[in-house]
Amino acid sequence: MPETPAGSETRTAPAARAVRRRSPAFTVVLTLVAVFLLYLAVPNIGPVIRAARADGIAGTFTAHRLDCIQHPGHESCTWSGDFRSADGSVRRTDIALYGADRDMLTAGQQTAAVDVGRAGRVYGPGGSMEWIFTALLILAAAAILFLLYGRRARRAAADSDAGGDGGEQRDEPIGGGDHRPVAGVEGFEGPAGLGAHRGDVGGDPAAEVLLGADDVRRGQR
Repeated sequence: MPETPAGSETRTAPAARAVRRRSPAFTVVLTLVAVFLLYLAVPNIGPVIRAARADGIAGTFTAHRLDCIQHPGHESCTWSGDFRSADGSVRRTDIALYGADRDMLTAGQQTAAVDVGRAGRVYGPGGSMEWIFTALLILAAAAILFLLYGRRARRAAADSDAGGDGGEQRDEPIGGGDHRPVAGVEGFEGPAGLGAHRGDVGGDPAAEVLLGADDVRRGQR
């Protein structure tokens, strides 16, 4: 049975991995998804950090209207009203108070609030946990991009290293063994152990040498 060449594993491994590579269309779709997640998350980094710390203009929120959305087994409600800063310099109307549910306020009731600069809402003095959702979006986008391009870069580097190691070749003597002069033929060398086949030619050393030399000439042609 013929032996596998020494460099065959190096040559066939990249080809096997190429079969398992994703289609370009799939890569493009996932890249667009990651970019869209970053588009949603990155502009909100500053506001969600300020909201988490309740870092903004302090004032008073006056509740006017309760808006509720029914979900299967759950109800989501938000109080909308007006916001006025403590010094009266900032007034915002028809704005929602983040985290205010049905039982938190009543119509006309006032409560402390902070304006962090986000459109459409103000926050209570305790801040918010919106930063968690923003952080998850960024992590999801980073994981997708690493899956698509980070592992590909590492695989390309590994293939480059493997190709550099497999490029070295050494000249091996024909027959792969120790070559010694063959008795009776001047200037001719053959594999050691050629004499083990003397029985095939009736034990005649001269005939053995002639047959061996003839085989080598045929191989060279």
